[in-house]
Amino acid sequence: MKIRAILGALVLASLPAMPALAENMTPEDIKKLVDEAVEKRLQEHERREGGMQPGQSEAAASPQYPVATGPITDIRVGRPGEEKVPLGFGSTGSGKLIYAKPFLSAPKATVGGYADVMYNSLSRQNLDNPSRNSFGQQRMVPFIYADITDHIKFATEIEIERGGQNAPQSGDGSMQIEFAQLDYLIDEAINLRAGILLMPVGKFNLLHDSPLNDLVDRPMVSRIVIPSTWFEAGAGIYGTLYPSSRSKLDYEVYAVNGMSQTAGGITDLGVRSARGSVSRDRDDNKAVVGRIAFSPMLGIEIAGSGYHGAYKPAAGAVGAGYIDMFALDWTLQRGPFEIIGESAWTRISNNNATGVANRVIGPAGMQGYYVQGNYHFMPEFLKKWAPSHFTDASTFTAVVRWEQVNTDTDDRTKQNALGGQRKLERLTLGLNFRPIEDTVIKFDWQFNTQRDAKGLVAAGDLGTAGSPMNGNGFLIQAATYF
Repeated sequence: MKIRAILGALVLASLPAMPALAENMTPEDIKKLVDEAVEKRLQEHERREGGMQPGQSEAAASPQYPVATGPITDIRVGRPGEEKVPLGFGSTGSGKLIYAKPFLSAPKATVGGYADVMYNSLSRQNLDNPSRNSFGQQRMVPFIYADITDHIKFATEIEIERGGQNAPQSGDGSMQIEFAQLDYLIDEAINLRAGILLMPVGKFNLLHDSPLNDLVDRPMVSRIVIPSTWFEAGAGIYGTLYPSSRSKLDYEVYAVNGMSQTAGGITDLGVRSARGSVSRDRDDNKAVVGRIAFSPMLGIEIAGSGYHGAYKPAAGAVGAGYIDMFALDWTLQRGPFEIIGESAWTRISNNNATGVANRVIGPAGMQGYYVQGNYHFMPEFLKKWAPSHFTDASTFTAVVRWEQVNTDTDDRTKQNALGGQRKLERLTLGLNFRPIEDTVIKFDWQFNTQRDAKGLVAAGDLGTAGSPMNGNGFLIQAATYF
């Protein structure tokens, strides 16, 4: 445009040199003349710039390239939205197929979890702490939750304990999927669930996260009589009903693969060794498990739960073995005070083979309970003294818990060469601080007592088969959600 304007100005400037011609021309004629002259000058300029010789055509001056026949389509323009096509075996490509996942174009998942670290100093090893003086990184648990649609939900936890399976000291650590469940929401009163499920026997197995609990060690009844953390593969239903305007009733019922004891029997160590397989039902005999929780008003809940299933098939003269559990749990809250607890009973049929030489009789019954009181408080002077550390979201909790467990209520293991029934008692006094609700630092003092016969197996890192599991001492733990 700039060159054309310059050429036009030069032509207009030359018109006074042709007065006779200009006198007889109309304005339209002058404009036409200027346009023709400008176009001619512009073509001469382009030939000089492009190296064209006078008389040479533009086609002869341009380089010649092969020209494809038919229409040419830019694949990026001609296939818009290909990345939005649902992934399937009809998808095309190769190297980038690993990125063709639906959650990359429409993220649905949330990643979180929790972790803890503890230290104990004990007079002797006890049930939960095989070392008398030790640091321990007990758990690091990534959590994934996904809202796939309004009706489809997925949740899973991957529990890495004590450094995982590749921990430097063989046998210390483990890694496993603690639960992985797919929910289809139909109505608040009834919904479907399937996958690797936490067993709803008692309440603690459902709410066992370290940052959630106010003491370092888990209740003994929830570890021995109820084998927390306990999960099985299965499917079932859950939901919430409202009997009145102030009350509610929650329930969950599942059919699961069930427990398994390949050695043939269960010892007085408890039923943890009989937890089942999530890949197959070793007994081909489904178990049933469920929990019903009734809350007559806000702050009060009483729940009953149960389990029934086989743990070993019939073999020769020995009949099939079954395990029945019943648990009662309660939660009472009023202001800063809480009273929580759990009691459980386990019955084991045909438990007449422990798998240990000369000890052929296993327990037929186990029972245990715990009662825990919590008091939440936050001194105002601390909030004024260090407001950046002690806020409205911070709280202290004073805790006291009493618990007992008996792994042979029928005294069957007294027929063994060394006996072996375990009657354990524990009193725990605790104080913890939460800078925020999701993070806690715990300080506990434990008093442990073991009554009657000693255990069947070596007790702790420095113990022997005759060592009692009654170490007393101090424990500290820090735990947080992330």
